[in-house]
Amino acid sequence: MNDDAKLSAIRNRIDEIDLQLQQLISERAGAAQEVARIKLKEDPQTEFYRPEREAEVLRRIKERNQGPLQDEEVARLFREIMSACLALEQPLSIAFLGPDGTYTQEAVLKHFGHSVHTEAMGSIPDTFREVEAGACQYGVVPVENSTEGVITHTLDTFVNSPLRICGEVSLPINHQLLSRETSIAQIKVVYTHAQSLAQCRGWLDQHLPHVERVAVGSNAEAARLATEIANAAAIAGEAAAEIYQLGLLASNIEDEPGNTTRFLVIGKQDSAFSGDDKTSIMFSTHNKAGGLHTMLTPFAEHNISMTRIESRPSRRGRWDYLFFVDVEGHRSDDNLAAALSEIEQAATQFKVLGSYPKAVI
Repeated sequence: MNDDAKLSAIRNRIDEIDLQLQQLISERAGAAQEVARIKLKEDPQTEFYRPEREAEVLRRIKERNQGPLQDEEVARLFREIMSACLALEQPLSIAFLGPDGTYTQEAVLKHFGHSVHTEAMGSIPDTFREVEAGACQYGVVPVENSTEGVITHTLDTFVNSPLRICGEVSLPINHQLLSRETSIAQIKVVYTHAQSLAQCRGWLDQHLPHVERVAVGSNAEAARLATEIANAAAIAGEAAAEIYQLGLLASNIEDEPGNTTRFLVIGKQDSAFSGDDKTSIMFSTHNKAGGLHTMLTPFAEHNISMTRIESRPSRRGRWDYLFFVDVEGHRSDDNLAAALSEIEQAATQFKVLGSYPKAVI
């Protein structure tokens, strides 16, 4: 068999596989509709999105993958199939820190897939309020960046919000230099968010040392300005380039290659146990020697790993602080439940912000 015949045979086999895949996807979608019918019969107010269930499914998909596609690629393919099937059961609306084209919107689509409706909000508190009011089922907000640190507005908003954390998303942040112009030599001003300016300072110093740098409200806003102003460029993500139809002048210009932002999924319900979870809490303690040590001791005594701690002024008095802590495990775990009970008894203020599956993809 010559090469042309071999190629023809392989293409025919691919067509056969595509037909089988399409039939199986349709069968899966039909099963999802049947699930919806049964659930609605039992409870008209039922929640169809189950973060713990989706995390379990995606983990199994990665575990049984044998290549040649990488685990992350296979998980993303199934993420989109699951998203489309969920939309048949219950279309989801997700609020996010906008406008369109921000990294937060990319985080929404990475976590929920593209079969959701996204609602751009003007601020982090607006995102919380949209979910609290029931206009959107869930929201996505940034909480920390690996190079620039914690997003204080997000932590502060949790203090008075009834919402829970029900998921997390880790998104590698790759900054692109975008413009209508065709050459870097034409650029006289660069627009971007203040954090992006900080994350790309070294590259800008080397390649555009004499160009004006202007901080704006978001990278998406920077992209919009670059479409309207001559000799302007924006630092933003690939999604903004597509939305605002800008050309790529330079790619991956961030100074730290491992730059990553962590986002939180917020909703009205906790996530159930998934087998690989985190729990986030907020507490304050008496202002005395050893107060914080006393609060954290139950974690060590119950063999619980703490992954993050941040402090914020409580605004109840001078030098009074709230502490935000992430730990391994689900609040329903016996050892974590015991530790949380001890901490609550010793705290002057205490709240479990949520237990949720660790990011899978």
